Amino acid sequence: MSPLLESPLCSSAVKTGARPAADPKTFASRSRPLQVTWEMTQACGWKASPPRARLPKEKTRFSTAEAFHLIEEVASMQVPLLALTGGDPLQRPDLLPIIDFASKHSVRTSLTLLPTQRLDHDVISDLKSCGLMRIAFWLHGSTPGLNDSHWKIPGLYRRTLETIGICHEVQLPVQINTIVSRRNLHDIDSMIELLTRLDAMLWNVFFYVPPSREEAAEMPDADQHEQIFAKLYAASRVVNFQIKTTEGQHYQRYLMQQRVKESHGRLTETSAIPHAPRGVNEGKGVVFINSSGEAYPSRFLPLSGGNVTSQSLGDVYRDSQLFASLRDTSKLKGKCGRCPVRNVCGGSRARAYVMTGDLFAADPCCAFEP
Repeated sequence: MSPLLESPLCSSAVKTGARPAADPKTFASRSRPLQVTWEMTQACGWKASPPRARLPKEKTRFSTAEAFHLIEEVASMQVPLLALTGGDPLQRPDLLPIIDFASKHSVRTSLTLLPTQRLDHDVISDLKSCGLMRIAFWLHGSTPGLNDSHWKIPGLYRRTLETIGICHEVQLPVQINTIVSRRNLHDIDSMIELLTRLDAMLWNVFFYVPPSREEAAEMPDADQHEQIFAKLYAASRVVNFQIKTTEGQHYQRYLMQQRVKESHGRLTETSAIPHAPRGVNEGKGVVFINSSGEAYPSRFLPLSGGNVTSQSLGDVYRDSQLFASLRDTSKLKGKCGRCPVRNVCGGSRARAYVMTGDLFAADPCCAFEP
């Protein structure tokens, strides 16, 4: 269920015109991220690797001591989630000690892995024993043809489902990540059915951000984004797993519009906006740290705010010019700058940057006209 639907509007404030209660997530996202994603390594034995912007290649890798220091910072800032990813994190021999260290510091961790042959029952059991909260896998289609053609690895779909079965055996909750592009947007309904059968805990839907403007052919247009939003919203009301969106910031605007429609005249978009939870956006609630320590506003936005091996995570997130500017919605341009929902959404800064070269340009995939 979406955060907006989990946080009902305060009806008394709407009716009386009283000032709404401050959204605690708004203040939290200014002082600390709500999620830190750490790319533990770029090492990957596959031809295809997990999605990311074209960030600089790995120069030096985090040492175990630096990893422990990062976790201590995450713990001291009380960041709700540390998401570990790669490359293939299993290529780090200190993976289990890192997860154990995080668990002992009360840091909730998720881990995205590739279903290689190394990831067997013993390893998954060890991950669970070390305190891993959730494990995640990539599935880009509900059929072997759709998924395996993306990775260009025959048999990967079958191997992923087998590995998910092992996770259920050891009672380790499973998250599924899916990049939605033109090649698989027709598959949304079938993916929802598959995730229901797989008993997934969370579906993280990544809306495609091309690495460059020349690779934008696979990017759904604005109307197709709205069609996907409609399917996700309908599913969120009936499925047993949570649906999360990444680089789909305008889904929050869509959710707000649906709530207004379903209020039967009690709410208007104008009255609903002040009460809507503020969306998470690049540099506003999230930070992506690559394997060399560079801190980016998102894994899809190749601009660094600093390096956490020489600066504190808190200083980079709160005080760097890049991160601070991304939290300033007055800098937004075009229809994003005029949009009354800009504090709820703000548009994809990564998509705007890739397609226009301007960090604050309008999101080209939003159908809403202020």
